[in-house]
Amino acid sequence: MALLEVRVAKKPVKKKIPATCIAHIQATFNNTIVTITDPKGNVLCWSSAGRLGFKGTKKGTPYAAAQCAEACGREAVSLGVKKVDIRIKGPGPGREAAIRSLQNAGLDITSIKDVTPIPHNGCRPPKQRRV
Repeated sequence: MALLEVRVAKKPVKKKIPATCIAHIQATFNNTIVTITDPKGNVLCWSSAGRLGFKGTKKGTPYAAAQCAEACGREAVSLGVKKVDIRIKGPGPGREAAIRSLQNAGLDITSIKDVTPIPHNGCRPPKQRRV
């Protein structure tokens, strides 16, 4: 007589999300990307202007950055994030708009840090455009 093999399903382990996380905002002239990570750097949620359906030059606007940050902020709040440290990178037009919308999404901002990389005379810049 054959024995039946019984498999017991394991319960899915729920991630412990800390109350304070880091919001990385990369604001370029062409797009804005918002990523919320835990203090170790593991991604919890992200959003970009392209992900929300903006195309072409509309991706680089402050409005697109605001929508992108608000979508990411709402998702983070639903995961249980309460406070964020903001690290902003890049010269794009959506910098301030993204910060404001993270605040409107219900997140408390504890600090804002500019981490834009600045070369100490590194690579030669590209030649000037002639339009």
